Amino acid sequence: MMGNMNYARAYHTASVLANGKVLVAGGQNSGGILSSAELYDPSTGMWSITGSMNYARYYHTTSVLTNGTVLVAGGYDSSSSWNSAELYNPSTGVWTMTSSMNYTRYQHSMTTLTNGKVLVAGGWNGNYLNSAEVYNPSTGTWTTTGNMNSKRHLHAGSILKNGTVLVTAGYYGATLNRTELYNPSAGVWTTISSTNYPRDEHTASVLTNEKVLVVGGQNSGSRLNSAELYDPSTGVWTITASMNYARYRHTASILTNGTVLVTGGWYASPLNIAEVYNPLAGVWTIIGNMTSSRYAHTASVLANGKVLVVGGRNTGGYLNSSEMYQS
Repeated sequence: MMGNMNYARAYHTASVLANGKVLVAGGQNSGGILSSAELYDPSTGMWSITGSMNYARYYHTTSVLTNGTVLVAGGYDSSSSWNSAELYNPSTGVWTMTSSMNYTRYQHSMTTLTNGKVLVAGGWNGNYLNSAEVYNPSTGTWTTTGNMNSKRHLHAGSILKNGTVLVTAGYYGATLNRTELYNPSAGVWTTISSTNYPRDEHTASVLTNEKVLVVGGQNSGSRLNSAELYDPSTGVWTITASMNYARYRHTASILTNGTVLVTGGWYASPLNIAEVYNPLAGVWTIIGNMTSSRYAHTASVLANGKVLVVGGRNTGGYLNSSEMYQS
């Protein structure tokens, strides 16, 4: 175990800054929805409070921009979904408002494009959304782009090596297996082959071999241990070995050796079990238990290759604890 956060929280975001520190923002705890933010310093193992966001939010998304600032957009505050967006300046520790999105949304995806712009897609605001919009850091403005072919929330978005964005599965009245690709040059979405299993609240990780590993999630309330791979060169999904434990609301992190670490999540109860996927062998290996079971947490790969796991929930309530994995 390491130093604890100043505030327990789940459904927050965690962003690795250019200076190596980790910014944790927002989320929810027993006291309500949070605007607070704090920084983890790997050199000291300690947490410190930084400036609070202007709006309390959870189910939001963040992206580290090329200039080192952090963009936060959307989210929910227990009564309203937000279209507001803010920027965090690591040099000053201050959040400033930037222009708002065209649509309120939460449980959406946010993907940083190769040109430095940021794509937001889908989500929920009382209605399922297929709208998408792009933030331009140079102008501080949002521009609508082509709509996805399928409305969805609780999906995953991944930037591929060729610059296109893969959006997988999600929920729209029922759990989806529909998948589509966004072309940033044309601003157009194209429906491609579906995943083998419908799923939402899963993870999607771009491997060093450029394939995308989709893992876990749920389908109509059933937790999934299945995993599958998307090959951009063929456009085909293939099933790979299943995890040892079904789970959703987990994390998946690409380690420096190219393997994928999955931590926590929920099956019939919160999990502390972690396992690693080896893309070369196509197998999962249990690598031990976290100190605390947790779901709705975050996991961040640090510059030294270690993985910082933060917050979340378990049967004891919201967590302020953090722990570190080293392969």
